[in-house]
Amino acid sequence: MAAAERSIPVLIVGGGPVGLAVAVELGWRGVPCLLIEQGDGSIVDAKMFATGIRTVEFCRRWGFAEKVKDWGFPRDFPFDNVFVTTLIGHELGRIRLPTLAETHPPACSPEQFAHCPQFVFDPILGAAARGFSSVTLRYRCKLESFEDDGSGVTAELRDLGSGQRERVRAAYLVACDGFTSGVRKALGIEMTGRPVINRSANIMFRTPSLAAIHDKGNAGRYVLTGAQGPWASLVPADGRTLWRLMVHGREDWDADSIDPREAVRRAAGRDFNFEIVNVGNWTRRRMVADRYGRGRVLLAGDAVHVMPPNGGLGMNTGIGDAVDLGWKLAALHQGWGGAHLMASYEAERRPVGVRACDEAVRNLERFSTKADYSHVLDDTPEGAATRAEIGRRLSTVNRMAWDSPLNTHLGYRYDGSPICIADGPPPPEPEDARHYDQTSHPGGRAPHAWLADGRSTLDLFGRGFTLLRFGAGAPDTAALAAAAAARRVPLDVVTVDEPEIAAVYERRLVLVRPDGHVAWRGDALPADTLALVDRVRGAGPAPA
Repeated sequence: MAAAERSIPVLIVGGGPVGLAVAVELGWRGVPCLLIEQGDGSIVDAKMFATGIRTVEFCRRWGFAEKVKDWGFPRDFPFDNVFVTTLIGHELGRIRLPTLAETHPPACSPEQFAHCPQFVFDPILGAAARGFSSVTLRYRCKLESFEDDGSGVTAELRDLGSGQRERVRAAYLVACDGFTSGVRKALGIEMTGRPVINRSANIMFRTPSLAAIHDKGNAGRYVLTGAQGPWASLVPADGRTLWRLMVHGREDWDADSIDPREAVRRAAGRDFNFEIVNVGNWTRRRMVADRYGRGRVLLAGDAVHVMPPNGGLGMNTGIGDAVDLGWKLAALHQGWGGAHLMASYEAERRPVGVRACDEAVRNLERFSTKADYSHVLDDTPEGAATRAEIGRRLSTVNRMAWDSPLNTHLGYRYDGSPICIADGPPPPEPEDARHYDQTSHPGGRAPHAWLADGRSTLDLFGRGFTLLRFGAGAPDTAALAAAAAARRVPLDVVTVDEPEIAAVYERRLVLVRPDGHVAWRGDALPADTLALVDRVRGAGPAPA
């Protein structure tokens, strides 16, 4: 028997990192939401490790960046990428990368990349979500059906333990239910791209001390290479006893046929004492949804973009989706978001998803550099020459993917967004993904700089819009403040007197959105400040 219908502003389907991030963002903004997840919330596999710098910046805003950066992984553990035939075999090359203790934020951010596997990251997000009284997490709960009638979404839920059914009425439904998304399929939205690049297996295993059986030293990644080329990568999960071996095969490879113990022994080059913890099979894809939602049903994360893990872009792109959705849903719930605000979600985030997918594929191609590997295992002069050449190539081309690709993570912009007001052509993309130039160009991430009181400029953004005034002689902004108040748009006006920060921001006035992206900039206010406010809150002309 179905229980009585309940109402909630936002229903979130899927309790992975993206769904949890949506819940955290909404909870941080005081918006009531219900998250449902079919599983029990336990995480064993380390599907992701790289928590990108932009994601850590969002965690800083939510108040738990330190937990993500320093959860217990040894701070003196080196993150070198080492290319080997086996752990006890030949070392082909090495990309030297710093330990956590040696890693410091770059000049463009108050934060840094974090090594935080999913079995650590998800519980941190979950604990944060539970800390908000407006957030409810329900595990072992399935979405049976939903209907969008234009004014809201009616969803039928089923408790997988008791079988109890419940009807929920939500203003919006956000589906973060992965690549096989039932919500996306019900909407009739297709994904296009490459459905199968290759197939892989993740083997989690535990051993008392892996470093004791070889002479390569601890490393953040060992790339295992054989006569057919790189065939697996081995990474530390906790920096002590838990490891993940990712074995990748061809497009037609049957990952279920793998013997996990034999694969671990092959990677090591010898037998040793270890325990298999978990084995998970998955498929590398490069696919993007044709639409990011329809009506009052929105999609995020793997439900709209899946990509190779090379470069650590998948989950981090999904967190960006969550933040973009969160402030817009809050604006609508609070009554100041315009009728066209939610239409800007797809316009902004789909190009970012395409960009991330393309970069991930390029990283995969760098990893799979074309070369003749047939003699790489030979203990001959020819074999030595082959190993030297392959090591040089792998070390060179993979550095761009693993050596702080700042522009990939920070440099995406919402060019052409209907709620950002451009004032000229956007800056060109740098050829090197590691190079990132901060800019206040509308649509881009507002630049970081340290304020005299020790805060980052990024710490000024988040709750509502922020209007930065640079210099004591900056134009009066009372008209814009009045326009924002008339439309009930939350706006903080902050005067910044540091000339060096004014130079980074390039204009005397810069309007920053709740997600930290620039909405508008200028040296003087426009004549019609109400039109400016209406545009950035999504009440301007309908997007094409």
